[in-house]
Amino acid sequence: MRRGGDHWSSGDCGVRVAYLIEPPFNYVNDAGAVTGCEVELARYVVDQLGIGDVEFVETEFAQLLPGLAQGDWQMTTGLFASPKRQRVASFSRPIWALPDGLLVRAEDAQRLAGYRNLAVTGDLKLAVIRDQVQHVTALELGVMPSQIRVFETYVDAARAVQDRTVSAFASVTRAHEGFLRTNNAADLAVVNVPFKERAPAFGCFAFGLSANDLRNRVDQVLNTFIGGAKHRRLMTAFGFADSEVDRIL
Repeated sequence: MRRGGDHWSSGDCGVRVAYLIEPPFNYVNDAGAVTGCEVELARYVVDQLGIGDVEFVETEFAQLLPGLAQGDWQMTTGLFASPKRQRVASFSRPIWALPDGLLVRAEDAQRLAGYRNLAVTGDLKLAVIRDQVQHVTALELGVMPSQIRVFETYVDAARAVQDRTVSAFASVTRAHEGFLRTNNAADLAVVNVPFKERAPAFGCFAFGLSANDLRNRVDQVLNTFIGGAKHRRLMTAFGFADSEVDRIL
């Protein structure tokens, strides 16, 4: 495997894939193995490409793209392919399309209906993860910068909701649902952001700007796999419905 920069060639013997702890996308199971719908999709793709080895590297969100540029890894699990990110990384075809949601205390679930609801109640605070697109979305929909608290990890932001440091935490609904399933958090609930505020957005595997060979080969596998019966079984195992798969076809 070639280190240094973001180059990768078909002669390399392995690939490193960076991921975040964010079930059901990526997490470590009770047996200590890295899994999740994105991890298993990446495993399938790497196996189909005949790459000798795949190593999953846990990191924080803010390090995903810098790590690509530095050659710390050659690929990341799913990211929204925003125009800003496309200036520093290249992206595969979509692997999911997901709506935003707010993680809130259960007692607040009826009064917090989305970003604009937070914007008109200026005393409420919103948690976001550094460099995630929900920060920009909140600002575009009227949430004031003074209302926003930036965290480095999902767990830290979720805890801020629990301890009342913030009133809500913006991420994708699926990540919040995964957190509730894998944590003792009966005091928390998920509020779906209305599609009129933010429609489901596409997420993709990310690669270094010069890793065109790897990205193109990954896309070749994805184009024949996504939407098929085996892919649907994989996604169903992690709680996704056929209708959610259909969004990316």
